[in-house]
Amino acid sequence: MPRIVVTNWVHDAVLTRLAALGEIDANRTREPWPREEVLRRARDADAVLAFMSDIVDRKFLAACPRLKVVACALKGFDNFDVEACAEAGVWITIVPDLLTEPTAELAVGLVIGLARNIRDGDALVRSGGFDGWRPVLYGTGLDGSTVAIVGMGKVGSAVAQRLAGFGCGLIGVDPQLGWPAGVNPAELREALPVADYVIAAAPLTQQTHRLIGRPELAAMKPGALLINIGRGSVVDESAVADALEAGRLGGYAADVFAMEDWALPDRPREIDPRLLAHPRTLFTPHLGSAVARVRLAIEMRAADSIADALEGRPPRDAINAPRRMETV
Repeated sequence: MPRIVVTNWVHDAVLTRLAALGEIDANRTREPWPREEVLRRARDADAVLAFMSDIVDRKFLAACPRLKVVACALKGFDNFDVEACAEAGVWITIVPDLLTEPTAELAVGLVIGLARNIRDGDALVRSGGFDGWRPVLYGTGLDGSTVAIVGMGKVGSAVAQRLAGFGCGLIGVDPQLGWPAGVNPAELREALPVADYVIAAAPLTQQTHRLIGRPELAAMKPGALLINIGRGSVVDESAVADALEAGRLGGYAADVFAMEDWALPDRPREIDPRLLAHPRTLFTPHLGSAVARVRLAIEMRAADSIADALEGRPPRDAINAPRRMETV
């Protein structure tokens, strides 16, 4: 009977789906298993349902010789060595589309929350010091502004679609061809000096690692707002803290953080305390896909990929072609 390891908490319906395929070893807590625990449990596994906190590299694959498929309940796969999986004859799958709309919605929420001082406004009301309207906490609005979206994949395009009704000009920064209607393409160096808002929606690759760093922050319009919904390390968080403290950057909002990029050996182990303490920041704990029905659909889609692989079918969401299988 195939053995399936589930490294993080999933809905009961997903476990029921997987139980029809084989024996399950599932994490039923809300805390991710440490890498050593995952390796111990996956040594004789045929399939792994993996999450953002996991890393699958050559060492992992060598320790799990029976492995046939790693089904990732996520979209960004920078923690997973796709080429090594192909060489080892292991399918690797992602969930490419279900996260798009909820992440784009959250991006718009962070933009408005930061621009309109929602955090400070809530604190003022709760403090007991609000006695009625006063001319305080004036922010900026989207209407008549310019928004640059860095990364025009599915998420970036969905953000642009949602912002189109706010009366703002849209600039897209991406080497790809083809653009959503109403988005003007530009190079990063052209977009930064004119944008009132910069939204980082790029995946983490060698090319995008700290794509927005000290030179880019210095090139931004004074007082502009930066929002990160892509990957934490696409932005240089230390440089952002410096720019905030110097008063050059008007504010920073993020749903993703560099400490989450587990595959990077030099990742920080915590969020820069200066960012947490700064009054012009707004953070959410990686809520991009945190919509109940969406999370269930993501987990079930990953389970479907496991079913495909264990039953001898190429998974529809595969991002590699296992070469060991090709030669059999």
